[in-house]
Amino acid sequence: MGEERDVSDGEALEELLGFIREARGFDFTGYKRSTLTRRIHKRMTDVGSGSYLDYQDLLETNAEEFGALFNTILINVTSFLRDPDAWAFLQHDVVPELLAALTPDEEIRVWSAGCSSGEEAFSLVIMFAEALGLEECLRRVKVYATDVDEEALREARAGLYQPKSLEALPVDLREKYFEQNGTQFSFRPDLRRRVIFGRHDITRDAPISRLDLLVCRNTLMYFNTEAQTQIVDRFHFALRPGGVLFLGKAEMLLNDAERFEVVNMRQRIFRRRAGDAGLPYHPAPPKIRSGAGVELHSVARTRQLRDLVLDAGPAPLIALDGDGSVVVINSQARIQFGLTTTDIGRPFQDLEISYRPVELRSLIDQSTHERRTLRVNRVERRAGDDVQYYDILIHPLSGPSGLHVATTISFTDVTLATQLKTEVKRIREDLETAYEELQSTNEELETTNEELQSSIEELETTNEELQSTNEELETTNEELQSGNEELETMNEEMRIRTDELDEARAFLEAVLTSIAAAVVVLDKDLKVRSWNRGAVDLWGLRADEVLDESFFELDFGLPTDVLRPVVQRCLETRKRSGPVGVEATSRIGRPLTCDVFFSPLGGRDGGVVLMMESSRSDTAG
Repeated sequence: MGEERDVSDGEALEELLGFIREARGFDFTGYKRSTLTRRIHKRMTDVGSGSYLDYQDLLETNAEEFGALFNTILINVTSFLRDPDAWAFLQHDVVPELLAALTPDEEIRVWSAGCSSGEEAFSLVIMFAEALGLEECLRRVKVYATDVDEEALREARAGLYQPKSLEALPVDLREKYFEQNGTQFSFRPDLRRRVIFGRHDITRDAPISRLDLLVCRNTLMYFNTEAQTQIVDRFHFALRPGGVLFLGKAEMLLNDAERFEVVNMRQRIFRRRAGDAGLPYHPAPPKIRSGAGVELHSVARTRQLRDLVLDAGPAPLIALDGDGSVVVINSQARIQFGLTTTDIGRPFQDLEISYRPVELRSLIDQSTHERRTLRVNRVERRAGDDVQYYDILIHPLSGPSGLHVATTISFTDVTLATQLKTEVKRIREDLETAYEELQSTNEELETTNEELQSSIEELETTNEELQSTNEELETTNEELQSGNEELETMNEEMRIRTDELDEARAFLEAVLTSIAAAVVVLDKDLKVRSWNRGAVDLWGLRADEVLDESFFELDFGLPTDVLRPVVQRCLETRKRSGPVGVEATSRIGRPLTCDVFFSPLGGRDGGVVLMMESSRSDTAG
């Protein structure tokens, strides 16, 4: 029963993630399920949802809940010069090498991926300003800072930070690069203009290109292995040969030695190998619009026949115009991939076929910019329980002027050939196994080799498990840090409110003490709530002797029973009355006439304020 419930919860979670992707365009399917489960359960507990289905119903009826959920999942824990040792190594050992490899007029391109509220991006600007000088930095450095969290990006664009956020910066840097703005500090406006903030999803959107330095710290650890691999591919594409990749302390490139060399493993700094063949990224050329003209009947007929031929083609085919919008989906493409004619005119990147079963958008960009046909062989696609294999051909088309105008994507079903190749491979392996069985001498050597290989694989598996555990620990640490910051904020608010309450209480006590007349405050139950200095001097009872005691049960020189009807009437009518003259005895036993004034006490619980003044004495000393 427990296992079935786990499966059901897993399916419900995947349905919830699919709903979020379709409704808001946020694709969390590449995130680690352990992290997602913790963060979504936290939000479900806050709103009282007992299951993923109940929470999905809430999202469908309450659009504002999306924002709260995204803020819970997207943990924005960052600071200036986070991990100072790593930043010091970057500034003193890496940046000088980067600058030496560039000419004095070349632009320095930097990307801060997952920039959160901007501290990391501004730390980069400070680092280059210190290395180049202010004027040179303003002329040459350009920092692209991206994140998927629009709320965090709004904070980053403002460039305003609390004094606590700047504690990690040395005093000289704080004074040099920040200006006080009320209770906050703002980053220098001229340097702030060198940072370009924008929304960017590193799992889906095309990367920024020709980078000298790419910083993505403690972001990869939230994604699963497949998503991490795709992101690293994009980062490799974005960096120029010799460009530097700066990761977080819980992230490593374990299997990319061919593309990245280690600069400093402890500080997680890597360099794209200079001899690695890379593809420069250029923006797509503008779409060519044909001039208006009179279409002859024969041209229209030819075009109609051409469209019929394309639609009847035996292989699935999709065509895009120069802007990336779908212009042709033939019959086989509609049948094989569940597309319809209503998808014509939509941006290709909005269709599932653009990223599943293989990421086509970056390949289309590559084909367009290099103006050559690209081929991807044996792409696996699962349709229910069936597995299909396709060879995909991406072909850019140019117009008479030589500019790119369209791209065709054709799919060739090679499932049967792949299955035959797999079967042939299996038969060949069986024959090789039979042959190896006849080679008794080679068996011992092969066994030893396999044992060594198994040990290597076990070590690699253990290393990957340790890496995964490290990422989980770092994720949990950031969640705890985020919660601690919330508690500190609440504690500060409580301290301020306590100070205000103490100040108000002290003020009220000072007012009552300064009144010469005797002032007694009764609550709605006619118990003493306040007994000022004048009351002590007149009646001889201390405040600690009468507080919370019934006023009409106190034994002192004032006959309180005479006042009871007036007090009751004041409570009921909520109107002032008096004075009422009462013959009484002072604290030293002298007779006196006491004038008593009655006022209703405002507030939720009510009460009565009695002010007593001695009007005359019946004995003269």
